[in-house]
Amino acid sequence: MLSVLDETGQPVAGAYRYADVVRDGMVVDYLGAIQIVRELKEQVEQQLDAQLEYAAAAIPPGTDALDGGAIKHVIQGAGFEITALLDEPTAANSVLQISDGAIVDIGGGTTGISILKDGKVVYVADEATGGTHFSLVISGAYHMDFAEADRFKRNPAHHKELLPLLRPVIDKVSSIINRHVAGHEVKELYLAGGTCCFSGVEAIIERQTGIATYKPSNPMSVTPLGIALNCTQEAI
Repeated sequence: MLSVLDETGQPVAGAYRYADVVRDGMVVDYLGAIQIVRELKEQVEQQLDAQLEYAAAAIPPGTDALDGGAIKHVIQGAGFEITALLDEPTAANSVLQISDGAIVDIGGGTTGISILKDGKVVYVADEATGGTHFSLVISGAYHMDFAEADRFKRNPAHHKELLPLLRPVIDKVSSIINRHVAGHEVKELYLAGGTCCFSGVEAIIERQTGIATYKPSNPMSVTPLGIALNCTQEAI
């Protein structure tokens, strides 16, 4: 997903593409990722009738040593100067502005957790389990190929039907959250990431963790907007 902000920090354009170039938070199709980002860049440039030069990006927390360089090269390969590389929950907090609590970014392949105290990040973690696992379960249960299952999952009309099937995966996400917030006195969870668009996920997480859980109206856009807010005009 690519989001563009104006000089006042207000969204002015955006574009997104569902793709299987990242798995478990890691780039697995380097050339495919470059091509998609380049096409999104060109699409938004046509919308704005302007050239985009600078971009920031984000990765799952704790994966910088493994994948930070790949993400940086993807952004540069698509024609941007990269100005910042953040972890995803921290980027999300640029929008959410949480002082105390935990941000849970449930993406395609991983669940990232960032715990904040007095507005500062005191703990980050990331574990495999996310939307990809939803799609795999649906694929097996409905005898669909992965791409079809992924599309089926994204249709809100199917969410009520799918919720009992996907409950074990959501419970796994909840257990990941419980393990990482233990000992931190977290009283509120704030959800971000495309997988959180699934209807009812917040109620299950709240019930399983015993922690008040909040979901913005469009959780998929939170992290991309936070990334854009951290973009400057100084390349790293």
